[in-house]
Amino acid sequence: MTKQKLVIKLSGRVFDLESTDISKYAKFISSLNDIYQPIIIAGGGKIARLYISNARSLHTNEATLDEFGIEISRLNAKLLICSMNNVYPYPPKNLLEIQNAVNTNLIVVSGGLYPGQSTNGTAALIAEKIGASKFLNATDVDGIYDQDPNKNQNAKKFDQININELQHMITYQDSAAGGYDLLDSVSLKIIARSKIKTIVLNSNIEDLEKATSGEKIGTEITF
Repeated sequence: MTKQKLVIKLSGRVFDLESTDISKYAKFISSLNDIYQPIIIAGGGKIARLYISNARSLHTNEATLDEFGIEISRLNAKLLICSMNNVYPYPPKNLLEIQNAVNTNLIVVSGGLYPGQSTNGTAALIAEKIGASKFLNATDVDGIYDQDPNKNQNAKKFDQININELQHMITYQDSAAGGYDLLDSVSLKIIARSKIKTIVLNSNIEDLEKATSGEKIGTEITF
């Protein structure tokens, strides 16, 4: 029986943790393999931001800065791969490699793919390409708010939000390397055109467990 494909964009924050914590994520992802085929997209985290910041101060162009971020996200993906069995042995580098990796029925862990595209956009594109049943965007906050909850304690969290409303909310995007928001305009366009079931939630394991078991958690994007 073919398993449903579950795409999880995993915040780069996870890879800023100790190896014991990364092992816990690896164990959790492996446990999902009884029900789903997990496809994980690793973010870049603090290390990617550090490299990008240092390279930008050396007047490096944005396309090259994107390449820095992609390489770091792929190293994070490799770190997760080292923690698991029954996993595709290396991070795919393009959509064709993604599809070939998914066809093995193994767990797949990827980093970024293309310059100019956030790992959120990459994850949405992968979810579309492979026909994922669900896309979990595991971030640094517990859902989508009307304002940045880190800057405004009165920010309102949405349990659900329509894709059109969310697209209207995003009136400005920082497209510089390393400066992407929870979901950028590219990822939203992909989610909208293919009506991908998407949930934005915190990247802690407890919330991920709830989301994968069907509990209401985070913010669901509706159509």
